Amino acid sequence: MNAYVKGKNEQHQVDPVVRSNLDFKLNEVPRFWFNNDPFRTRMFDALSLTFPVGERYFIQSVRALRDKITDADLQQRVSDFIKQEAQHGIAHDKMNEEMQRQGMPVDQFVKFMSAHFDHILKNRSKQYNIAMTAAAEHLTALMAETFYSKKETLAEVHPFVRALFAWHAIEEMEHRDVAFDVMQEVGEVPEYLRKFALAFTTVLMFGFTFYRTNVMLGYDGFTRLQRAKMAIKGLPWFFGKDGKLSAMREQYMDWFKPDFHPSQHPVIRQYKVWVDTLAETDDPIAAGEAFWKAAL
Repeated sequence: MNAYVKGKNEQHQVDPVVRSNLDFKLNEVPRFWFNNDPFRTRMFDALSLTFPVGERYFIQSVRALRDKITDADLQQRVSDFIKQEAQHGIAHDKMNEEMQRQGMPVDQFVKFMSAHFDHILKNRSKQYNIAMTAAAEHLTALMAETFYSKKETLAEVHPFVRALFAWHAIEEMEHRDVAFDVMQEVGEVPEYLRKFALAFTTVLMFGFTFYRTNVMLGYDGFTRLQRAKMAIKGLPWFFGKDGKLSAMREQYMDWFKPDFHPSQHPVIRQYKVWVDTLAETDDPIAAGEAFWKAAL
């Protein structure tokens, strides 16, 4: 792990590493892989649905400004960012294929999201798109931290899915500051737009996630009343007073400070456990288990 000083605050950075052809054996995962809990399972499934299309949008947003980058180090990090995001898309496409085999309306969701991202790439400025991308990367890096910093959070998740999200979490940590640095160095993004982007991205991400969760539970055969009861019981686990996502509120709010940089936040403490285990075993599932077990 590399640490360096940028401005007055200590920064924590790990360089992106491109890893490909990782097999998480998703075809062996049960339908409700989060402790047989349909609501929690479908909430995470709904997030996974977003990743392939969303990450292609991130790649296009960064590429639109790449010719303005003169710093060789940032150019290399952008290259690795693009390759990592492409691999994430491939892996989550496989997870989405499993959902499609379960009868979920995956094509319908993907078509809508593709149209949405195509629209904003065409009709919004490069400044808008890089700000939205940098904000989304901040949000996903925080989710990676909050889901894996405590062992109990994902203790009841099937180990193959837990390993998939662990690998994704590791790489979010590695490239969490790339889009931000592109935005800051060549994006010419005004401060009001940077701040707006995180708030708007958060509303969109979790609004669409909850909508898709509800739709998928309907396809699972649950009635509207059953789904309403599931939401009332299940949402506090994510967003309640002691919710898993609520726990990241302080780091989330750091974004709105004028001197913020993503690498002011330490990298998750067991990062090196995952990296070392993968190097020793060449098995992403074993690496995911070691990473999870090393949490507090």
